[in-house]
Amino acid sequence: MKQVQDNFSSVAADYAAFRPESPDAIYTFIYAHLNNTGTAWDCGTGNGQVAIKLSERFAHVYGTDISNEQLALAPMRDNIEYLCERAEQTSIPDNSIDLVTIAQAIHWFDFDTFYKEVTRVAKPGAMVAAWTYTVLKLTPAINEIIDHFYHNITVAYWDKERQYVDAGYSTIPFPFEEIPTPVFSIGKQITLQQLVGYLRTWSGVRHYIRKNQSDPTLLIINDLQNAWGTKETLAVRWPVHMRAGYIK
Repeated sequence: MKQVQDNFSSVAADYAAFRPESPDAIYTFIYAHLNNTGTAWDCGTGNGQVAIKLSERFAHVYGTDISNEQLALAPMRDNIEYLCERAEQTSIPDNSIDLVTIAQAIHWFDFDTFYKEVTRVAKPGAMVAAWTYTVLKLTPAINEIIDHFYHNITVAYWDKERQYVDAGYSTIPFPFEEIPTPVFSIGKQITLQQLVGYLRTWSGVRHYIRKNQSDPTLLIINDLQNAWGTKETLAVRWPVHMRAGYIK
């Protein structure tokens, strides 16, 4: 089994503050393809962004994550059960799950072991949905700065698993009865401060800071300020790619 990688406990509060939430269109798509709404499992739940949405529809929701710091920030509901456990080895009962969701996390998992766990806990016909958002887009001038930051300044500091995100999850193994999925999008208005806060949650940036004892966002902040202009907020968009299917 792969070694556990916990890149986000140290920035749990910033992750909750600056990471985007999955769009409603994703849940609409999932609910249109579900067979049952009894029990859901959100793997790599982090601060519970997806679990809280699922709790509005499902009788019971498990949210698992390896970070106690992240789980401590997750909203509590009577029908959500948070577990600090690896996705590959949980205490979830056999044959109990109607939906498995993995948002921006499956690339960290040991695929073979995780899929065995999914098969163990899922009911026949259960749905599995994994999605990821790729590099954000703003104005052409800001995009150029962020692309330089991503592809040049921080490029050597990303984990190898980042390749799966860059490919929009198209290259991950997915041993389920797959269904076609659209490309989704996250859109919101953000301030420059929020943009920089978000960039500082990138795992590649965290690795850069640990190795160099310096914040790489400081290398681009002046360029960002100049490109941002005088507006308080700008529109940002994250493309979102999903793989979805059913347990055979």
